Amino acid sequence: MEKLIDQITKIVEDGFEACGYERSLGKVTLSNRPDLCEYQCNGAMAGAKLYRKAPIAIAGDVVEKLSGEPAFEEVSAAAPGFINMKLSGAYLAAYLEEMDQDAHLGVAQDEEQETIVIDYGGPNVAKPLHVGHLRSAIIGESMKRIYRFFGHRVIGDVHLGDWGLQMGLIIEELRDREPQLPYFDESYEGEYPQEAPFTIGELEEIYPAASARSKEDEAFAARAHDATYKLQNGNRGYMALWNHILNVSVSDLKKNYEKLGVTFDIWKKESDAQPYIPDMIQKMKDGGFAHESQGALVVDVAREEDTKEIPPCILLKSDGATLYSTTDLATLVEREKLFAPDRVLYVVDKRQELHFTQVFRCAKKTGIVRPETELNFLGFGTMNGRDGKPFKTRDGGVMRLEYLIREIRDAVYDKMMENRTMDEEEAGKTAGIIGLAALKYGDLSNQASKDYVFDVDRFTAFEGNTGPYILYTIVRIKSIQAKYEALEDKFAGEARILPAASGSEKELQLSVSRLGDALRLAMEERAPHKICQYIYELSDAFNHFYHETRIMAETDKERQAGYIRLLALVRRALETCIGLLGFEAPDRM
Repeated sequence: MEKLIDQITKIVEDGFEACGYERSLGKVTLSNRPDLCEYQCNGAMAGAKLYRKAPIAIAGDVVEKLSGEPAFEEVSAAAPGFINMKLSGAYLAAYLEEMDQDAHLGVAQDEEQETIVIDYGGPNVAKPLHVGHLRSAIIGESMKRIYRFFGHRVIGDVHLGDWGLQMGLIIEELRDREPQLPYFDESYEGEYPQEAPFTIGELEEIYPAASARSKEDEAFAARAHDATYKLQNGNRGYMALWNHILNVSVSDLKKNYEKLGVTFDIWKKESDAQPYIPDMIQKMKDGGFAHESQGALVVDVAREEDTKEIPPCILLKSDGATLYSTTDLATLVEREKLFAPDRVLYVVDKRQELHFTQVFRCAKKTGIVRPETELNFLGFGTMNGRDGKPFKTRDGGVMRLEYLIREIRDAVYDKMMENRTMDEEEAGKTAGIIGLAALKYGDLSNQASKDYVFDVDRFTAFEGNTGPYILYTIVRIKSIQAKYEALEDKFAGEARILPAASGSEKELQLSVSRLGDALRLAMEERAPHKICQYIYELSDAFNHFYHETRIMAETDKERQAGYIRLLALVRRALETCIGLLGFEAPDRM
């Protein structure tokens, strides 16, 4: 189904062409003066130079040609050459009817469907999820859902950090605590225990203790580096411990991501890319791309047009050790082999932009990915506390993500219990749904690249640009629908969305008609906040209409049925959008 603005553009283009002007001048946009009109065309100004004619005269020609066009209630020319338009109520209602009957709400899927890998989440094993993991997870999850909505094949990859120094630190700390374990006995030849020698709680205490110790104890730090080297070279006991660490960590990560409403299609790890590294590096050497610089093996990725310095991409350090850049490049080799993606999107902290610039350029230059493969970086800003600094617990530590979810859920629960509209059990479940919406909407409503302040009171407010306000709008519509279904004297004929009977109804109709524009913009710009902006405006339009219209007291039964049809479409649009943002609405609040 064609977008409404595209339909209108074609009509206006036809008008320009019929007057002897270029069709391309007929591009229509939303009005920047909604008090004057709903849509506008500024093409007459551009046409003035082409045709050596006053823009108001060109606009006047086109307006005259469009007079009587059934799509418009009013078309007028305004100085210096604007064409202002208001849609006819019948045309708009007919468009919404078609939109309502479409299973995809009139949003056309992309003709060329891509295979897209999204790299998001990125936690390290042996560590709990904390607030720093929030943005990657929920922005990536939303982008995955948005791309799928348009018909693309999307693979979400958590890309676990499981192969770095933290493994050696844990191994050596565990050796000192439990030296009798068979993993440290190089003469041990039996089967290692299937059960891990630690719980997730113990593991989460072991790593920070080992990390702190390594900063003060050089000998311990050297042992950890040595253990990491042995692990990465296949030490049997260390590999068994590594598997324990991995299994215990992934089980806990899956549980916590589930609480956040985030899922991954594959749980690939840094270690999965290791087998690809030797061959990849050899090919880079053979191709003349890699060379030595100060003992390290590097690929030059700077370009003449660069306005700032782009250092070489380092493949191997002087001691032969690999880096994140090596692993990221090898991961692209693996993804090419497994999925041959048309696009790879990385949802990571914006401070890593230089790193990914180097990796992307190196991958393109050396032929790791095909020339047409899109490598995209979606960098996000920091979630800060009210002091403007990265969000911390009251005692200054990094807050675990599950505690943050609990805090915002409890804040919603307390507000709900002040009103006492439901029992404690139902309130608890509903508070969990609303709390997750408050958290996700509070984050996603900000442009991803911007830092923002996490404010529990603001995020959980039931008024304003918040998740609970959006949910309350949906719940209000559900309540009206239920009341209407309970009526005995409903309209007997086929209910239709009717031409608007008031300004607020038409504004609501116009707002819901723009769903496709908002979703496509969110996908093309990789900007979930565009969806938040849309549903806030749609919710405002609905609530304005609701307060001005006596829906249940309407005596014209056909018009009342039309209201209900319109509300059902608004609800579908809102529920589709919150689904793409990664949350849902309760039945009541």
